Amino acid sequence: MTARPSPATAWLSAATVVAAVATAGSLWFSLGLGLVPCDLCWYQRILMYPLVAVLGVATVERRPAVWRTALPLVSVGLPLAAYHSYLQATMTQCTVGGPCATVQWQSPLLGLTIPNLSLVAFGLLAVALVGLRRRV
Repeated sequence: MTARPSPATAWLSAATVVAAVATAGSLWFSLGLGLVPCDLCWYQRILMYPLVAVLGVATVERRPAVWRTALPLVSVGLPLAAYHSYLQATMTQCTVGGPCATVQWQSPLLGLTIPNLSLVAFGLLAVALVGLRRRV
């Protein structure tokens, strides 16, 4: 008989998967499609990439208290991705640096841009980490 995973483990595993998919997606955009990340994209990557290792190790070690480490990164990444999405929706030029307002790729099915996908990922991580916090 196998033991059923705890709700905390399920939240932690979900957060790990979201961070890994977001990281793999961003690498595909730059390495696979050859898109050059703008400054805001780099900041979002700086906040997302370590979450793969932090959440991955915590999942293996079953340490749900990792939300204390991960939530600050997500709390900065979420508004940054929202701001980037806002820039793309409302402006043609970015004052931050680079082509932050330029749409380099858009999902053919949902019409989401790269910053929109980042916003979804950080949003899902926020939900998972708050859910994890409630289980600890």
